[in-house]
Amino acid sequence: MKSISVVIPNFNGKHLFEKYFENNYKILNGLGPKVQIIVVDDASTDDSVNYLEENYGDNITIIRKEKNSGFANTCNLGIKKAFNDLIFLLNTDVTLEEGYFEKLYKYFELEDTFGVMGRIIGMEDDNILDAARSPKILGRKIKPSNFFYLQDSDSLTPTFYLSGAIALMDTRKLKAINGFNEMFNPYYGEDQEMSIRAWRLGWKCYYEHNAVCRHEVSASTKSHKDANSIKRIYFRNRYYMHHLHLHGADLNLYHLQVVLSDVLPSILTLQFYKAQAYVDFLRNMNELKMKKTAFKRQMKIHKSNIGIIDVIKNIHIMLKYKQVIKL
Repeated sequence: MKSISVVIPNFNGKHLFEKYFENNYKILNGLGPKVQIIVVDDASTDDSVNYLEENYGDNITIIRKEKNSGFANTCNLGIKKAFNDLIFLLNTDVTLEEGYFEKLYKYFELEDTFGVMGRIIGMEDDNILDAARSPKILGRKIKPSNFFYLQDSDSLTPTFYLSGAIALMDTRKLKAINGFNEMFNPYYGEDQEMSIRAWRLGWKCYYEHNAVCRHEVSASTKSHKDANSIKRIYFRNRYYMHHLHLHGADLNLYHLQVVLSDVLPSILTLQFYKAQAYVDFLRNMNELKMKKTAFKRQMKIHKSNIGIIDVIKNIHIMLKYKQVIKL
């Protein structure tokens, strides 16, 4: 059995630790003595750290950040400290069901597994909040499909991306791709972009329907900003992801599509967040170029030439002739 390092990003989550952490702590400790639990505090202004130190201080590692910066940076600090075979990212607003990990170990017997996630259901009901996703392309916009799972529970189910709330990943591979892209701070889309890099390096992301956890919807981010600010970040990060992974004519057509379908309607309807998001994206073009160049070098090292369109085709091939249950 592989050893696990658990990385828990936290911002003002004392109330969530009080509700959910004891259950998760018991399940994690039940995995054996090699479990490493790392909580990375993103400059909380509540009593999160004191609560953890008083109740769990001898058994977990706490990293305190002086400045709030967001999910990607917070997780990356924990990833750097992790030393076990696998890294499990766990949100503070998630509670694990018994047997969650036992259903996931089999995936890491495959050499090309990057990571796997389980089914996320509501805290008070069994409604599915997150499951497998298949990519689709509309014009040049790449979007995940609706949630799905496979009727045959013995089939391996690919997913376009792993949820950062409950992803179990190969530590060596996760560190090889340098974790999350911190341009995506404070939140949104960083898990999708990281999963795309994993697919493009020839690794696979999976979904396991029988591994279940519960999630309190948006509990960890809903207090951060107003709705328009959140939408602006969301679309900026979508523009980042496409620019990082599309090339040549596809990239040029994508930007034309964004201007015609996002930016101009945003201005004409006085709903400015998409236009503002595109301006934010343009301001960071130089950093995006550097990230793109660095990943090209990484692909050469791994002897891969897989593009995002190839990833989409490969996932669709993996699902061919399978009985897909759409949600």
